[in-house]
Amino acid sequence: MQVKDMTVEQLTDLIRHIVEQCLDEYFGDPDEGKEIKEEVKQRLMEFRKGKETY
Repeated sequence: MQVKDMTVEQLTDLIRHIVEQCLDEYFGDPDEGKEIKEEVKQRLMEFRKGKETY
């Protein structure tokens, strides 16, 4: 498919996908391969439980 045959939505989706790919390739995930400390996990779980009561 050529760009001239795309709808505005298709072109927008294509551009968004390409930008996301480029950003991922450039920056990557800075936390990849790192472990979450148990105390941080616990605080997140407590925070989540507090939010569920609202």
